[in-house]
Amino acid sequence: MATVLLVDDDGHIREVVRFALERAGHTVVEAADGAAALERFSEQPVDVVVLDIVLPELDGLEVCRRLRATPAGAAVPIIFLSSRDEEFDRVLGLELGGDDYVTKPFSPRELVARVKARLRRVATPPTVAPDSAVVRHGQVRLDTEQHRAFWGDQEVALTATEFALLAALLNRPGKVYTRTELVDRAYGLGYSVTDRTVDSHVRRIRQKFGEAGGDPVETVYGVGYRAADVAPAA
Repeated sequence: MATVLLVDDDGHIREVVRFALERAGHTVVEAADGAAALERFSEQPVDVVVLDIVLPELDGLEVCRRLRATPAGAAVPIIFLSSRDEEFDRVLGLELGGDDYVTKPFSPRELVARVKARLRRVATPPTVAPDSAVVRHGQVRLDTEQHRAFWGDQEVALTATEFALLAALLNRPGKVYTRTELVDRAYGLGYSVTDRTVDSHVRRIRQKFGEAGGDPVETVYGVGYRAADVAPAA
């Protein structure tokens, strides 16, 4: 099973979530504020982070931003757990690198299911050609075994969700994927997230590759997304 870093300043919520996660077989590491969360993360490798937004010391958004800026935290799944239910907060959390967003009050069973879905996505590489662990398209290269993405020779750090979305596009570069189809590939069949969630993840992918000098995604207005027609490296 997995090790989960649970960050919330409410002791009762931590107790409820810890019980549910441990009952599902996971190990739980706790932190009650943002500074402690970063310290726990540096002390012990974890497989997923469940992160409240309203925290003392550092809020959850800043914790997420700092984790994503580190090699160890670049790809670890982060699930926001927050009383903020406005679309702006959801989009902001995803823009900063969150993989999922659960609002309070919440069902502990649903949260455990979402943790399981995130872990399954990390553990199951995207479908690639037989006997190949590498997906190539133009200057984009994805190594599904090492979970590494490149534009040319420059590595681009992607979260698990971003990696899964891009892999889906690159596996069938001529296909236009609807947002629903991309959700099925990045989250799993039957998972429910909004179109804005998908758009936020795609925007993050394009931003990260843009910093490396490229853009692997093309928007097909009114339909969805497909892999951009990018020339291979010279």
